[in-house]
Amino acid sequence: MEKIPLAEFVADKGQTEAGRLLGVTQGAIYKAVEKQRQIFVTAHEDGTYSAEELKPFPAISKTEAA
Repeated sequence: MEKIPLAEFVADKGQTEAGRLLGVTQGAIYKAVEKQRQIFVTAHEDGTYSAEELKPFPAISKTEAA
C-alpha cells in the first residue's frame, strides 16, 4: 500500500471523484488542496481509499504562537 499526496490523487482523479472516493465533499477536497494540508491517500487492495493527515504535535494555533 502506497501513500499518495492528496494533491497528486486529485490531479489523477479530479476533485469530485476524489471527494466521492474518500467520503467527503468536493469543497472539502478543494480547501485541503488549497491550504496545502499534508494529507496522504492510501489505495487498498479491495479498491477502497483512505486518507490521513500529518500534523505537528502538539498543535499550536496561530494566535497562541503570536
